[in-house]
Amino acid sequence: MQEKQSHNHQIKNWLKRLEDVVYDADDLMDEFNTEALLQQGMLGSEMTKKVRTFFSTSNQLAFRHKLGHKIKAIKERLAVIRDARQFHLEERHEQSSVVARRREDSHSYVPEEEVIGRDEDKIAIMKFLMDEKIEENVAVISIVGTGGLGKTTLAQLVYNDEIVQKNFDLRMWVCVSNDFTVRLLVEKILKFATDKDLKNMEMDQLQKELRKEINVKRYLLVLDDVWNENDGLWLSLKILLSNCAKGSRIVVTTRSTRVSEIMSTVEPYILEGLDKDKSWSLFERMAFKHGHEANNSNIVEIGKQIVKKCGGIPLVLRTIGRMLYFKNSETEWLSFLEMEISRVPQNDVLPTLKLSYDNLPSHLKQCFASCQLFPKDYEINVQMLINVWMALGFVKQSDSTKSLADTGREYFMDLLWRSFFQEHHEDKFLNIKCKIHDLMHDLATQVGGTKCISLQPKIKSNSDKSTRHVLFNFHLDSSEQIPTTVFQVNKVRTILLLGQSSSTVQGGRGQSVCDVLLSSFKLVRILDLHNLGIKVVPNSIGKLRHLRYLDLSQNKGIKALPYSITTLYNLQTLKLSKCRQLQELPSDTEKLVNLVNLDTSYCSSLTHMPNGLDQLTNLQTLTEFVLKRDSKGSSLSRHSDSGEVGELRDLMQLNNLRGEMVIRNLGNEKDTKSANLMGKHLLCGLRLRWDIADVDYEATLAGLQPHPNLKRLYR
Repeated sequence: MQEKQSHNHQIKNWLKRLEDVVYDADDLMDEFNTEALLQQGMLGSEMTKKVRTFFSTSNQLAFRHKLGHKIKAIKERLAVIRDARQFHLEERHEQSSVVARRREDSHSYVPEEEVIGRDEDKIAIMKFLMDEKIEENVAVISIVGTGGLGKTTLAQLVYNDEIVQKNFDLRMWVCVSNDFTVRLLVEKILKFATDKDLKNMEMDQLQKELRKEINVKRYLLVLDDVWNENDGLWLSLKILLSNCAKGSRIVVTTRSTRVSEIMSTVEPYILEGLDKDKSWSLFERMAFKHGHEANNSNIVEIGKQIVKKCGGIPLVLRTIGRMLYFKNSETEWLSFLEMEISRVPQNDVLPTLKLSYDNLPSHLKQCFASCQLFPKDYEINVQMLINVWMALGFVKQSDSTKSLADTGREYFMDLLWRSFFQEHHEDKFLNIKCKIHDLMHDLATQVGGTKCISLQPKIKSNSDKSTRHVLFNFHLDSSEQIPTTVFQVNKVRTILLLGQSSSTVQGGRGQSVCDVLLSSFKLVRILDLHNLGIKVVPNSIGKLRHLRYLDLSQNKGIKALPYSITTLYNLQTLKLSKCRQLQELPSDTEKLVNLVNLDTSYCSSLTHMPNGLDQLTNLQTLTEFVLKRDSKGSSLSRHSDSGEVGELRDLMQLNNLRGEMVIRNLGNEKDTKSANLMGKHLLCGLRLRWDIADVDYEATLAGLQPHPNLKRLYR
């Protein structure tokens, strides 16, 4: 049905109306499920007087009456939409074999397939890099070609070559995209070269730092994905990059021949599509199971006709090939050739890629479409992406033995395996990162429509009543920066601040942003309030019944969280990292029964964990567990004079924890075995920190032995 809408305006409008009603029905079901959870007493026996009063007989009747009216209204809207349908839609069932094939490979993913057909191109670029006859200190070559040809991949091949690494004193890689300003590029170059964030530095100091960093060094700089055709900007940057040793090189990748003319000092390198044989070789690797190349001559012939339609573009060959991997029969291949790819104009990349999207299982379509939330060239934290999918209800628990987070990881690996993601790697902090190709981002934007908008400063937003996801792609620190049109959209589910500065905000201007967002968007499920300079989290946050993902990190002025936060019963992710003045978590935190991720890393003022975390059996991320100390170096008992506090034994049942965890304020405990670290086989890293000088390590460490799967152990 979704494929038809792009060809029929009437169907598209009808689907949009239906989708709006389905969203409203989903919000209503969410409200009902939350109330049911409360009434079943799943959140502890000691309800506050306010909550008990709410669930008095009269209030229960009022809620049921209100719910009944809402259900009736939705049924009436659905009936109107049903009667307005003046076209035939054929029901299509997804094949169960797709799921079966996916599960077979989801846990055996290997790094991205080796590059095919670019050996000669690599040699040509390397010849330029090593050419000692070039007179200039800095020579520039542009790799030019259409999207999806593999310009970035070729640059990476050269950049990581062993001979190249030995030939240069310094290598730097910068993704440029649309952000070609001299200041921003100098910041990015310096950050790569020094691993320091220099955003608060004046331009004069920045240029001095750059000149010092490259002085008397032979460097290689890759400027990836350049679009800006302003020759003045390039000349300004080139002057700053000239204070170096002879033999330095800059490699530019671009789709624009104008950019290559402006920036290159030698003939641009025009990257062509793969030839027929290399195209088939790449397609064959993606379309057939390794070691089981096609032995059906008819399928081979159909496949070669499909390859012709791919125009030698590696991204298209990979994506179409991987999609056909899931189609087993000759009939399915022939149908795809005759009914789908043959209708796409030759070398029209985006419509060709959309064929792969159209053939995705429905649960993966919405996950992929949500990737337009992230800006182009953005390095996506995979765990965050999965948490976003979970919060939006895209991840469905089909197997009771698997958690939502585990199922979400399978979704990601499936999309990665189908070439919808790229550059999948683990950083030095054990975080899994990836990127999405520009063309794939264009595709996600196309299929996502206006449900998702990315706000830019001084650019009019294109939001409408169907907008559900809002991305602020600039540093937001005042409510005055929020377009008034956004407040007219009262059904927003996602608010992400992906343009915030990495430096901690000083002052409290961002408090107004927090206040206005909380009061304006009652249906929000993902709320990002990080690095706004917030000092007080309003008590009204407890009214956000639908909230699943809350990011308050980097607000160093927050000293306490309101008690109402413990009534966010649907909350799955709570990020509090770098809230350096936060002293404690609310006492009833155990009521957050759906919590999966609790991040309190670098909350240096946190004195203890609350009692009852052992009840949060869905927890998979617990970055820090802080014990409360007494003056003798022993942990306070659960019922101390200081109130109820967490103990090591609260970790006993939390055996789904993964990632890294710090246990802070250890003393000379004798019951350390109660933490059951041996049972936490998914933990990657563990840091044990004592707050006393005279430690009886033999006594305390005996019970703190971790599982053999642990990768890192620190003090």
